[in-house]
Amino acid sequence: VQLQASGGGLVQPGGSLRLSCAHSRSIFRTNVMGWYRQAPGKQRELVARVSGVGTTVYADSVRGRFTISRDNAKKTVYLEMNSLKPEDTAVYYCNDDTLNLWGQGTLVTVSS
Repeated sequence: VQLQASGGGLVQPGGSLRLSCAHSRSIFRTNVMGWYRQAPGKQRELVARVSGVGTTVYADSVRGRFTISRDNAKKTVYLEMNSLKPEDTAVYYCNDDTLNLWGQGTLVTVSS
């Protein structure tokens, strides 16, 4: 089972990015998927989570700016990030929360 994350990069404050995470198994459609992030010197934290039926949970720091979604046909979970702030800079990871399976991280840097 593999998770492949992509979409990170350098963006200016106020900008947007969309992260994608592709899952290798059809069981994806029933599993809870999460996006996490880890900034330098800080612990990894939950950013957003989506259940198999589309119920979502967001960290207070990103609510209203980030949107998590999933496409079960493509076995992919997305994180749309808008109004990015320098404090959003971190390595972002996707996780199959049901299987506790981590993908590799993708770096998001918000800087002018």
